[in-house]
Amino acid sequence: MPPGAEPDEAWVGRRVTVAGLGVTGESAARVLAGLGARVVVVDGGDGERQRARAEALRAAVPDGDLTVRLGDGATLPDGTGLVVTSPGWPPSAPLFAAAAGAGVPVIGDIELARRLRRPAADGTPPAEWLAITGTNGKTTTVRMLAAMLEAAGLRTAAVGNVGTPLLDVVRSAEPYDVLALELSSYQLHWSPKIAAHSAAILNIAPDHLDWHGGPEAYAAAKARIYEGNRVACVYNADTPDGEVPVREAEVEEGCRAIGFTLGVPAPSQLGVVDDLLVDRAFGPDRRRAARELAAVSDVRPAAPHNVANALAAAALALAHGVEPRAVRDGLRAFRPDAHRISTVARRAGVEWVDDSKATNPHAAAASLAAYDPIVWIAGGLAKGATFDDLVRDAAPRLRAVILLGAERALIAEALRRHAPDVPVVDLERTDTGAMAEAVREADRLARPGDTVLLAPACASMDMFTHYMERGDAFAGAVRALPAADPDTGAAGGDGPG
Repeated sequence: MPPGAEPDEAWVGRRVTVAGLGVTGESAARVLAGLGARVVVVDGGDGERQRARAEALRAAVPDGDLTVRLGDGATLPDGTGLVVTSPGWPPSAPLFAAAAGAGVPVIGDIELARRLRRPAADGTPPAEWLAITGTNGKTTTVRMLAAMLEAAGLRTAAVGNVGTPLLDVVRSAEPYDVLALELSSYQLHWSPKIAAHSAAILNIAPDHLDWHGGPEAYAAAKARIYEGNRVACVYNADTPDGEVPVREAEVEEGCRAIGFTLGVPAPSQLGVVDDLLVDRAFGPDRRRAARELAAVSDVRPAAPHNVANALAAAALALAHGVEPRAVRDGLRAFRPDAHRISTVARRAGVEWVDDSKATNPHAAAASLAAYDPIVWIAGGLAKGATFDDLVRDAAPRLRAVILLGAERALIAEALRRHAPDVPVVDLERTDTGAMAEAVREADRLARPGDTVLLAPACASMDMFTHYMERGDAFAGAVRALPAADPDTGAAGGDGPG
């Protein structure tokens, strides 16, 4: 058994409460009931979706000791000895106050997966974890890393916050060599020790402050990803305090600090030289020479922040022992997900770019830095964020701004302070049709050579189910515009570079 793991028989008869009936909660409940635990799932919702999930969960473990309680997510079931929470449940939830009062520990799905790791059915040791977090870029970097590991011939999967629950893969009969693990701040908050092979923090900027209670707590949650690391702690050398969490982490003896930078790398760093991604951390002569890994043009899109993502992924892959050619081949095979700096059309000399995934100011800043001049579509739910720094830095690039969403006034105020001469269209409607109106206004304002950029800097739930629906609405509205000149019609693409 790996360190920290518990044998399956230790869970038989154990009373566990699972908080939340979403994808993560369903996974935890199913696995625990399958091990013989006495599981109660609680969820505050009692709608059609929750009832359908509850029915499907009971059908998945017909012989398990499983109870689902809908409409009450605050009461701690009698006899509970452990609470396993879904990531989105905030620390302030009444259920956790009740657990604390009863002396019942609360853990998240990642800690549960760590305790349930075991060898595969064929005796293959448990897969190593290469973990990634950051305010922005996590999913892209995890998928880049998985592509590099696949190019090296390793059995791998992108798991965690990226979509596939880690617990399902950990308990799968299919053997894996290594997992590319995306971790959110929510998951890390409930994980006292990750104990990864290697881990990376891409960046930290204010986000989810309403959930964590402040920037310090948010940053502390992110820093937990380094706890118990064995081989490498990868950090962003271009941020002033990027190495601080590494220095403060409790890691295994011999674990190295590895930086990544968009400049020329120092020893123990990866960086960029003459349009090449290079390694001065893992090569045979890292003090005097750099190994070529790939060309900047192998990164798609080659916007600066995405090159940084590629360097972080490369650092983790190299830490696991892959050869440099696998880094290059993985980057060439990688295709970015939709709604991440994706060009949806080029028409009448204007490029239309969907970065709906830019749900906070830090992410939007990266998009805005990649284009000039810009007609910017922004707004939504601010999640406690402020926009002065974002607007101040972007102001010289802005042709015009179109604002929509519930908290657009916060961006409007920042524009009045820092970009008073930039034309602003403030759309008061907050129904989903506002996106089509925003696109029509952008079409009116844009000139040949401009980029119309959807980089909202806000969450989408005021108007849409999620950022993907918002991005789809943008792309659909662009395609619905009157036909452009024949030689500049709509065409797909991968964004800048």
